[in-house]
Amino acid sequence: MYRFFIFLRKTIIFFCSLLLLQNLYSEENYSINPDLQDNFVIISALHNYDLNPHTASYSAEAQILTGLYEGLFSYDPITLDPLYALVKSYRVSRDKKRWTFILRDDAKFSDGSQITARDVVYSWLSLIQNPDASYSSFLDIIHGAKEFRLGEGPAENVAIIPVDDYTLSVHLISPASHFPKLLCMPAFSVVKNAENVFSGPFVISERTNDTIILKKNSNYYDAEHVNLKQITLKFSNDELENTYNYNIGTVDWLCSTFNNEKLLSKDSLQLYAEFATQYYFFKIRKESICSNLTLRQALLEATPWETLRENVYVPASTLVYPLNGYPLVQGYIYTDKNEAKLLVSQAKKELQLQEQSELKIKFAIPDTEYMIKKAEILKEAWNEIGVTLEISTIPDYEYLSSISKCDADLFTYTWIGDFADPLAFLELFRGNSTMNVSNWKNSEYDSLLDKAALSTDEEHNKLLSSAEQILLDDAILLPVQHPVSVNIINLNAVGGWAANAFDIHPLKYLFKKETKDMIPNIVMLK
Repeated sequence: MYRFFIFLRKTIIFFCSLLLLQNLYSEENYSINPDLQDNFVIISALHNYDLNPHTASYSAEAQILTGLYEGLFSYDPITLDPLYALVKSYRVSRDKKRWTFILRDDAKFSDGSQITARDVVYSWLSLIQNPDASYSSFLDIIHGAKEFRLGEGPAENVAIIPVDDYTLSVHLISPASHFPKLLCMPAFSVVKNAENVFSGPFVISERTNDTIILKKNSNYYDAEHVNLKQITLKFSNDELENTYNYNIGTVDWLCSTFNNEKLLSKDSLQLYAEFATQYYFFKIRKESICSNLTLRQALLEATPWETLRENVYVPASTLVYPLNGYPLVQGYIYTDKNEAKLLVSQAKKELQLQEQSELKIKFAIPDTEYMIKKAEILKEAWNEIGVTLEISTIPDYEYLSSISKCDADLFTYTWIGDFADPLAFLELFRGNSTMNVSNWKNSEYDSLLDKAALSTDEEHNKLLSSAEQILLDDAILLPVQHPVSVNIINLNAVGGWAANAFDIHPLKYLFKKETKDMIPNIVMLK
C-alpha cells in the first residue's frame, strides 16, 4: 500500500509538473507592463534572518539570497538544473578532475567594480575557513580544501587557481559530475570584502526588524531582464493579519502562516511535495546513554510509527527522498514493544547499569504546538519500555543554531536537498562534514560516499543506498515525513514563479502580469 501511495504521488506530481512547465515557458508570450513592476510584496515567516550566504542555513534565507548574490551557476526556476550565471562556459579535463571556468567579462558588483576570478577565489576560501559555514565541507572535493578547513594546510595549497582575470581552474580530488549543481547553492556565491555590496540582481536598500526592501541592481550584468524595480519583504507570523493583507491585494506572495478558512482565493494555494525529509536524530556524546547502539535500537523498536506519522501528507520511512533509479532501502515501518524491552535490558548490561536503573534521555524541540505533540507521542511510548523522555523547548527562531551547543540527546531536523542527488541528504552524516551535527561517524559509510563520487548513474545510486542502509541500521535517526511546500500566490497575476522540489524561486524571474479587470485569471497576450 505504501509503495502504491508513493507511485500515485509521483504520477500526480509528474503531470502537475508538465502543466507548470507549459505555463511558465509560455510566459514569453505575455506582455509585461513596466508600470506594474514598481513593487512586489512578499510576506515571509518572522525570525532572525542571516543574509550572509556563507553562514545562512534556513531555506527562507536561501530564497532571499537568490536575489542578492550569484555564483558561477544559478537555479533554473522550473527544473532547478544549473544555468550559467557568472560563467559563460566551462570545460572538464579527460580525467574529470580539472574544471576550467570562463567568467563573463561584463559581470560587476553592485558598487560597479568588476567581478574576476580572484573574487571567486576569495569567496570560496572565505567560506572554507569560516567555522560557522555549514556547507564548507562540500568543497572538500577540491585539492587542499579539507586541509585548509581543518587548519592542517595553507590557503596556497587549495587548488582554486585564477589563471587570469576571467579564467578559473579548479582541481578536484575525484570526479564529481554534480559540481555545477552544487555551485548553484547560495553558499558558493561570489562576495566582496565590503559591506552592502552584492553580486546578484538586487541590493538591500533598507532593513528593519520586520521589513527588508530590495532595489534592482543597475550594475547587474543581466539587469535588462530583471523586471521588478523593488521587492518589499515583510516578516510576520500573524496568520489572520497575513491572510487579510493577501485578500485585499496588498501582498503578492505569502509564504508564512495563514488562515485557510479566511483565504478568499483558494486557487492561490500552491501545495507541492518537496525534496525534503523531516526526521529526529540522536546526538552522539560520550556522556549520553544514547551513544549505545542497543538502546537506540530499542527506542526505534518501541516507536509507534503510524501514530507518529499521522496527519502528514507523505510519510517517510527512510532519510533520502525517493528518487527514480534509487534502490529500495529498508526503513522503519513496524513497532515491536516486546523486542524493545529485551533490547533495553541488554543495553543496561552493556552500559553496566542495574536492571532497576532509570534511563533518562532529553529531547530538545522547537517551541511549536506540532513538535510538542510529536514529542509527547514518543514520551508515552518510550515510558512503556522503561525510558523517561524529558522534553525541552527552545524558541523556534533559535533552534537550529542551538543544536551544536545543546546537551540534549535527541533533536529534530527538516532538511531540504540543495541539489537533486541522494548526496544532498547523506552528506549530513559524513564523519568530517561541517553539516554533521549528530557527531555520528562510520568509516564504511564514508568510504561508500567517496566511491559513489567516482561513479555515475546506477552504480552511484547503488553505493549511496548501501550507505543509507548502514545509517538506518545504526538507529541514528527517526524518519517522520517528506514535507510539502505551501505558498499563497496567484499565478494568473504573477509570472516567473513555478513550484519545484526545493521550494526555491529565484527573485530575478518574478514579474507582475497584466490581467483584464473584468475577466479574472486571463492574461493579456502581446
